[in-house]
Amino acid sequence: MGASSSREELEISDSDDEEYVGEEEEEEQEEKKSSSSLDEIDKKLQSLKLKYSSSTQQNSHPKNSVRLYLHIGGKTPKSKWITSEKLTTYSFVKSYDEDNDGDDDDDEEGTWFLKIGSKIRTKVGTDMQLKPFGDQRRVDFVCDGVWAVKFFTDESFRSFLTEFQDCLFENVYGFEATDQNKVKVYGKDFIGWANPEAADDSIWEDADDGLPKTPGSSASVRNSQDLMEEFEEEANGGGIQSLALGALDNSFLVNDSGIQVVKNFSHGIHGKGVNVKFNSGGNSNSRVGSSLGHSTPKKALLMRAETNMLLMSPTNEGKPHATGLHQLDIETGKIVTQWKFDKDGTDITMRDITNDSKGSQLDPSESTFLGLDDNRLCRWDMRDRKGLVQSLASANSPVLHWSEGHQFSRGTNFQCFATTGDGSIVVGSLDGKIRLYSTTSMRQAKTAFPGLGSPITHVDVTFDGKWILGTTDTYLILICTLFTGKDGKTKTGFEGRMGNKIPAPRLLKLNPLHSHQAGANNKLHGGQFSWVTESGKQERHLVATVGKFSVIWNFQQVKNSAHSCYHNQEGLKSCYCYKIVPKEESIVDSRFMHDKFAVTDSPDAPLVVATPMKVSSISMGSSSSKR
Repeated sequence: MGASSSREELEISDSDDEEYVGEEEEEEQEEKKSSSSLDEIDKKLQSLKLKYSSSTQQNSHPKNSVRLYLHIGGKTPKSKWITSEKLTTYSFVKSYDEDNDGDDDDDEEGTWFLKIGSKIRTKVGTDMQLKPFGDQRRVDFVCDGVWAVKFFTDESFRSFLTEFQDCLFENVYGFEATDQNKVKVYGKDFIGWANPEAADDSIWEDADDGLPKTPGSSASVRNSQDLMEEFEEEANGGGIQSLALGALDNSFLVNDSGIQVVKNFSHGIHGKGVNVKFNSGGNSNSRVGSSLGHSTPKKALLMRAETNMLLMSPTNEGKPHATGLHQLDIETGKIVTQWKFDKDGTDITMRDITNDSKGSQLDPSESTFLGLDDNRLCRWDMRDRKGLVQSLASANSPVLHWSEGHQFSRGTNFQCFATTGDGSIVVGSLDGKIRLYSTTSMRQAKTAFPGLGSPITHVDVTFDGKWILGTTDTYLILICTLFTGKDGKTKTGFEGRMGNKIPAPRLLKLNPLHSHQAGANNKLHGGQFSWVTESGKQERHLVATVGKFSVIWNFQQVKNSAHSCYHNQEGLKSCYCYKIVPKEESIVDSRFMHDKFAVTDSPDAPLVVATPMKVSSISMGSSSSKR
């Protein structure tokens, strides 16, 4: 199938002195010859063991001197690192708006840029995907290509990382990276997020009890993933917009013209040849009405033991907000109700909807669901308070009953949400904050995690509520919600305030090479855990999509504090160990099927990957289970 590992960085040795081939080829050839002659003279001088030789050697490189490399060859077998500049210097420079007339006011806001020699000038930000290699005194990053910088001393390497993090903090928050400002941004309870080295990591180990720890377990997981197998099929009509996986018999692909029904198997999903059309034409019994033909639904939510589906279409192109939704009876293929969002007689919008809990789509009596807008969090009830049967024949669309919730005055900027097995709610925001709401109140969050500066575009939570996965454009953030209460019992942040012993999160990142290869629109989206709906079961993997790649992390490996990725790291621990499933076109969604579809020779349910034209089913097991 061609799945690839994240372990594709080549070590760069100091002897890798291949010339950079480009406009300056002749000049650099001459420089190399001159450098070679100087090296010979230097060796002769050192052999004389002069008294001042040691001091000369210490000062042989100017301050902030580095060696710059460029990665060439892309994904081809001939890809390699070449020396771009054998000796150059770096600096962090602050650039001000031209309207400021160049005034050097210390209070004036500016943007930090990293400048390396004559070839690199880039804004300091997370989209650089900077990755340090402590054992090589090296950092890799993206800047219209993939670059590597090698430092000549450990001190200069550490100094660079500290300065980079300080500039990044200031670019993100607009404050200088002082201890006082970090407390201002994160809060005193979250100082471990600003200073991870001082954070208590023990809670991660206490929580890592979902899977047995056996010697070499991580290696065996990686080896089994090397043998992933796949089958794929064309999507009828193409134009897939979203994927609605079922835990029972069927799953559904929502495309430009309708819904394709597919059959769930232990090895993935297959088309059944059944389609429900949105637009006119065809069998009238298979149409859901022309009202959906103008706007393809961006959200499909299964309900009532997966016999009904809620379809929500954005009102305006390019924006997620909707004024209502359609309720589809899957068994008949007909829209049975067209609902409208209304509060106190006023039309309102929703940007997202989700089930009351992780497994509630399997409940045949389910009549409520959750809604989210920029400053609203609520529960909608489809049961009519007057006991009347709703019908599309009525002049006005039936109104959903606002069962409970809260309309916040301003500033929450909610973006996405998800629910646990017991119905607790996690909400991600534009400012990067992640809030936890208990099952008893939507008015005030029990816990609010500070943002790291990047908007949360998607959020997921484990069935037991112990772990949260937030997606940003450039990284995933994994948060442990466990804490020890005053009564000595272990609880989650959904149940109470976590106090000041909140563990630092972990980041899941792509290495710069893969980030660059993912394509121009290489934003991570849709990060999710594998799917369980049974108490006591632990999710096994995390998956996200970026460009033409589905990226899979092993959950147990990410939680393990002794994992090799975390060695010699400064700041928040970042995991770069993952598997990539590449596709020929941009991926719409990547999701694991329900764990009931895991087979005996693999404890992992298949992964389903949808592109606009195809849908693939990928087995994580070491042997095939195809029919």
